[in-house]
Amino acid sequence: MFGRQPPRKSDNTKYYDILGVPKGASQDDLKKAYRKAAIKNHPDKGGDPEKFKELAQAYEILSDPEKREIYDQYGEDALKEGVGSGGHDPFDIFQSFFGGSPFGGGGSSRGRRQRRGEDVVHPLKVSLEDLYNGTSKKLSLSRNVLCPKCKGKGSKSGASMKCAGCQGSGMKVTIRQLGPMIQQMQHPCNECKGTGETINDRDRCPQCKAEKVVPDKKVLEVVVEKGMQNGQKITFPGEADEAPETVTGDIVFVLQQKEHQKFKRKGDDLFVEHTLSLTEALCGFQFILNHLDGRQMLIKSQPGEVVKPDQFKAINDEGMPQYQRPFMKGKLYIHFSVEFPESFSPEQCKALGAVLAPRPSVQLTDMELDECEETTLHDVNIEEEMRRKQTQQAQEAYDEDEDMHGGAQRVQCAQQ
Repeated sequence: MFGRQPPRKSDNTKYYDILGVPKGASQDDLKKAYRKAAIKNHPDKGGDPEKFKELAQAYEILSDPEKREIYDQYGEDALKEGVGSGGHDPFDIFQSFFGGSPFGGGGSSRGRRQRRGEDVVHPLKVSLEDLYNGTSKKLSLSRNVLCPKCKGKGSKSGASMKCAGCQGSGMKVTIRQLGPMIQQMQHPCNECKGTGETINDRDRCPQCKAEKVVPDKKVLEVVVEKGMQNGQKITFPGEADEAPETVTGDIVFVLQQKEHQKFKRKGDDLFVEHTLSLTEALCGFQFILNHLDGRQMLIKSQPGEVVKPDQFKAINDEGMPQYQRPFMKGKLYIHFSVEFPESFSPEQCKALGAVLAPRPSVQLTDMELDECEETTLHDVNIEEEMRRKQTQQAQEAYDEDEDMHGGAQRVQCAQQ
């Protein structure tokens, strides 16, 4: 008479009707029905808030095997009397179901957004040959993953308690008085390490020691495609450190091209410096150029051609391959320098004079020579000369401006 009475039976079909599924529906059927109806009735999209709330309540009960068994046996009243319990925020259920907004925007302002983990960026040094030919590199990286034993819960039972030190906020506020001023500083709670929850010592997961994550090694194959650029990024989505209730960040490799001994790259073009002797520049040359893919190319001048100092020549389709269009290539430019001899003997000058075009004959009289002043030629670095002149002109302009403003101030003082 005084014992606990069994729950009375009540309506046990309402939740199935709300979701539009039969009583024997599988969990997949429940998910599909909830997904479709929740998106349709979401208040942010002009849906019925009451209908949205009913859908969340129905899905919460029927997706939980224990609550569903109670509901099927005793009906809705049994759950209300405390045999099972519901009452979660429908926006929380919606957010946890979708893991974010399915509408492509920020989601409901009332729903909690999952925090996104930080991306991990690694520099990856590559040679110009790697960028020309393409390559792949296997790299072993260490990262944290959710503990497989407790599935990132940190406890054997999957339960946790609200941290008493920060009341579940994960943050603590420290107040310091600096004279008449009061300073407030916010910092992560040291008791729960900013998680907002604590786990009983006896319930701690033996594998992760309640850390929720364990170290793991993963080998990634980084494919460097032909024509990629210095500074280009190769991204592996969702491969960074895992953390509970967090969208895993990306691992990003940033290509860093090492300097090449012979070739310089500018966009899709390659540049090579080559020095000719005066004889080669005047009488013809040929030499072998080893390309970035190992081919040997014969570079030679045309018969009777004279190459001038600082002259460029180009070879079509021998530059860098274009990214994602590797059969299209830029140009290979060769920049020629001509090395002149330090001096010639009188005999060499005479022999050269006989071959080369005659020097212009300028007949000067003794009187004209007497009236001329002797000069001395000296070598200069014209670039350094120009830089020095620019610096000097800038300093003179600054000094002139200072004199003008200083004079105006002195006149003003005299007038006062």
